Amino acid sequence: MTTSNTATVMPNSQSRLSGEPVWRILTGFAIFALGVFLVGSVGSYNPQDPSFNAATDQEITNLFGAAGAATADVLNQSLGWGAMFGAFLVFSAGIKRMLLIGEADPTKWVLGGLSVLVMSACLAGWPVPKTWVLAASLGGMVGDVFFGLAAIPFKALQIPTPELFATVFLGLATLLLVSRASNLGNEDLNLLLRLLWRNLLKVLGLIFFPLKPLGNWLGGLLVSGVTGAKSWFGGLFTPSEPVPQYGKGGFAPDPDQDLDYFDYTDAQKSKGAAPKSAKSEPARAAEPKTTPVKERRKPKEKARPRVSKPGLPSLDLLVTPPERSATMDEQQLLERAEHLMRILSEFGVKGRITHVRPGPVVTLFELEPAAGVKSSRVIALADDVARSMSATSARIAVVPGKNAIGIELPNKGRETVYLRTLLESPSFTDGKQSLPMALGEDIGGEPVCADLAKMPHLLIAGTTGSGKSVGINAMILSLMYKLPPEKCRFIMVDPKMLELSIYEGIPHLLSPVVIDPKKAVTALKWAVREMESRYEMMSKAGVRNLAGFNEKVEELKRTGGRLTKEVQTGFEADTGRPVYETEEIPLEQVPNIVIVIDEMADLMMVAGKEIEACIQRLAQMARAAGIHLITATQRPSVDVITGTIKANFPTRISYMVSSKIDSRTILNEQGAEQLLGMGDLLYMASGGKIKRLHGPFVSDEEVGEIVEFLKSTGEPEYADITEEPDDDPSGGSGSAVMDAMLGTNEESDLLQQAIQVVVRDGRASTSYVQRRLKIGYNRAASLIEQMEDMGIISAPNHAGKREILKKRDGED
Repeated sequence: MTTSNTATVMPNSQSRLSGEPVWRILTGFAIFALGVFLVGSVGSYNPQDPSFNAATDQEITNLFGAAGAATADVLNQSLGWGAMFGAFLVFSAGIKRMLLIGEADPTKWVLGGLSVLVMSACLAGWPVPKTWVLAASLGGMVGDVFFGLAAIPFKALQIPTPELFATVFLGLATLLLVSRASNLGNEDLNLLLRLLWRNLLKVLGLIFFPLKPLGNWLGGLLVSGVTGAKSWFGGLFTPSEPVPQYGKGGFAPDPDQDLDYFDYTDAQKSKGAAPKSAKSEPARAAEPKTTPVKERRKPKEKARPRVSKPGLPSLDLLVTPPERSATMDEQQLLERAEHLMRILSEFGVKGRITHVRPGPVVTLFELEPAAGVKSSRVIALADDVARSMSATSARIAVVPGKNAIGIELPNKGRETVYLRTLLESPSFTDGKQSLPMALGEDIGGEPVCADLAKMPHLLIAGTTGSGKSVGINAMILSLMYKLPPEKCRFIMVDPKMLELSIYEGIPHLLSPVVIDPKKAVTALKWAVREMESRYEMMSKAGVRNLAGFNEKVEELKRTGGRLTKEVQTGFEADTGRPVYETEEIPLEQVPNIVIVIDEMADLMMVAGKEIEACIQRLAQMARAAGIHLITATQRPSVDVITGTIKANFPTRISYMVSSKIDSRTILNEQGAEQLLGMGDLLYMASGGKIKRLHGPFVSDEEVGEIVEFLKSTGEPEYADITEEPDDDPSGGSGSAVMDAMLGTNEESDLLQQAIQVVVRDGRASTSYVQRRLKIGYNRAASLIEQMEDMGIISAPNHAGKREILKKRDGED
């Protein structure tokens, strides 16, 4: 009985003892294989591989293909460097289980998982190295959350640098959990802690940035004044004083230590303080997760009460702008910058956002691209970025003078720029500009005024509704607010009969507003003759420009001198020599003349050649004579803005246009089609640099009140600029110089050559003149017709032949 019982029990016991090791070996091998997969996937992680967060079309470089790339992306985004630590834990656990080392204890698995989470939270407080390319910190998104929770008690206790203490606490907790999960005894743990304690300062020096002096800690504590628990993602901001900020990527350097991260130049200027000299730390490159810094806008200085000069309009005629908020919500800016960086990462663009400049209409994000990223590739993503950011448009361009690409996104709430704000700004009232024009505010909200005398001419383009007409009104009113009629006169050409007719009757006009395109040509020819007359006066006075001439006039008035010029009055009857008389030049101030043409396209349709010749002549030479052009068109095509006109207008403004082609026509690059309209513009100075501005708004009621005030100051003194001169030998074709510009002198010489050829050779045919003079057929036919009108040759007979009526010299 006993034997049978023993025989029955032994097989079951052997089966149990032999089955458990086999099961442990099999499960250990499975865990080991999982560990190899995790270590290989995380170790060969490439952010550019296709995954859940990056939809790229490049070849996968991960060791385990698409599955490895997706797994590595999820683990790195979630746990950061802690992902590799967790992978090694799985790998080592599989080896131990497969080799039957130790006993299977579920508690160790729990402790191992907790150690991974705590280590990720500890890594979230570490400084981010230069090679880190993810948006989250070294501890990943999970580490950021747990790190923020661990820092709450230290913040509530108002401990200086609570993030530092939270990092040390989490590091010690990680060591404790790892030791318990790895079967380290108390003696081993005590030995490890004693070693860490002896070398604590060295360890902290390697892990963290150099500790700040205690005085900076106390100062930061007094400024921050943290009371209670706050979310880690919110950050600490104060509206008036810059304080040390701690980003989710580690300890951000102090503003005085790293000027690449924190640019407080504008804030210091607004306080009247010089920037502090401090030793800057090296800037981090190719790091997308950086706390972008909002460049604070200068607070608007209240203008001193000014009494307008006699004859000049008062600022009270303009609407007083409402108070504008000096700061914006920095938390929203940070969230928007992070969202933008994530979108760029999805399109395979690596880099970091270094600065954020909010303005009244748009916000500029400065992206510092990583090495190897082409700017043209980023610029081509403008439409995709606008769509992903849920914005109406986005403009991307290289920031001049910086290793940065500017991404301009419209604000949700748009502020209005008023003309009175610009006219009260120091840039307009400082008196350094002879012909100041208020153009608008830049992206940062700073007023921008330009000197028309230095431009010296301006070409404007923009579609209907882009704010072009309002901008022209603002420019005209800027000049009228600064200069009386004695110093600045206007010639306004308005073929549309709507935009500039409101200025009819003001004393600044040299003639009534020109609405007839044919009379506009005559007015431009008068401006050419006026320019030549002024050049002659300046030549006699020995000066180089109009400002020098006016100074010479004032000097002669003080000294009682005279200014004369010689004028040809005829020819001597006997010798045929020209007769000159001395004429005294009146000692009067000569005003500047601004010619405003509201629509170039209408003029080019009526008299394109003459208009182009006049504008070319004025644009090339009229600057020194004090004559300036402001031309505008809503159709910036190549037949309106020809190459000749563009070459003579280095300063241009483009409001919103309809296509990239129009933008390239006016600015030589795209971007104007991405503008927002309503005064949003791109300003290209003579140096070729393009700046985005927001034009001022001035209503029709304000323009009407200013015009009524100017009319009350005096009557206009018109000149006969739309009438042809009586002594014009060409019968209304303009001055001799304009005839030369239109090719009259050249045609006259060619006609004399044609007459000599026909009379000498006795052949009067179009083909013969064309062949001998080597000209085109149409030109030769024109010369034949002119010789017929002059009576040199006869009309063609029935056979098409002509008879030569003029004989050669010496023939009867």
